[in-house]
Amino acid sequence: MSNYPLSYKLSWLPRFLKPSLGGDAGVFAPIAATLMDPPPASMVRLAFVGDISAIANRSAPQCDPAIAELLCSADLVVGNCESPIVERPSAALGTMLGTHHAMTERFLAEALGAVGISSEKLVLSLANNHVLDQGIAGFDETVAALKRLGIRTIGTIEGGPVARLAVGPLSIGLAAFTLWRNADADLFAGRVSMDSDPDWARYTGGVDLLCAVPHWDWEFRHFPRDETRALARRLAAQGVGLIAGHHAHVVQPVERIGGTVVAYGLGDFFGTAFARQPWPGRIGGIMIVDVSADAGTPGAIAAYRLHPFVRLRVGDHERLVEVEELQGALRQKVVGRLDAVFGRR
Repeated sequence: MSNYPLSYKLSWLPRFLKPSLGGDAGVFAPIAATLMDPPPASMVRLAFVGDISAIANRSAPQCDPAIAELLCSADLVVGNCESPIVERPSAALGTMLGTHHAMTERFLAEALGAVGISSEKLVLSLANNHVLDQGIAGFDETVAALKRLGIRTIGTIEGGPVARLAVGPLSIGLAAFTLWRNADADLFAGRVSMDSDPDWARYTGGVDLLCAVPHWDWEFRHFPRDETRALARRLAAQGVGLIAGHHAHVVQPVERIGGTVVAYGLGDFFGTAFARQPWPGRIGGIMIVDVSADAGTPGAIAAYRLHPFVRLRVGDHERLVEVEELQGALRQKVVGRLDAVFGRR
């Protein structure tokens, strides 16, 4: 059984049809900021993307060149693998209806190629509520497929609480966990990280920057709940310097907690809800973070920018476009929604 409260379950469909704007953009940080001026002489660039699935794509998405160039500029790209990677779904009916996620290894490889993300630069979290949608065998098949593709993973018990990666001259720590599950707790136990409150300070040694990738908050709400913000404060107090969240399926604001930068929700990178998803759920974000590699400030965040984009439906797949490329009424609606979430940008 899932661990969602009843009030959450009852609100899912209304919020899917009309994502909530209940919140105050004025209490959050700008969508972009320069934190070190002048900038460091040496930097590495991290890119964080949202949930990845084939639900809204029967073939690989298209991607505008400017978005692909942005992703190619990163030294490391981190996202959430929202769907098990299987050749044949075991939950056939649920997969057909969209309640159980699945994608093939071929789809993922072609989709990543379309957006210009190379496997050696990519890290995917498996700590999410859908990771066991195709059962234990599907989880094992997913892990094996990502290994074949050369994609590193985080968020599993086997991988440990924090993965330490060399990114240029820096050591970057990556930690992932999910607060939500769609299956029994005993199935998640021993496989998927659900511990949001270990002693994170124990893992800051030996890394220049510790980043958290949580699957948290409630879906289809543009503003994080008070409980989510409180958890972000606990993570920041224990030395987590950068947080990039998932699960809401809509973009959420950025907050600065001391020296920690928090992007609460990046939306979907590839559509993970139904193919005919309402337009606010088609807005995603790519969080670009430049990190100092100078000897005196290794791991300090020099600058960040959340780049919004929109997934347009094109036949059996989606096209990722910059907001500036939109036209007419859709552009006005998207710009208005972004201003409501992030304030005047």
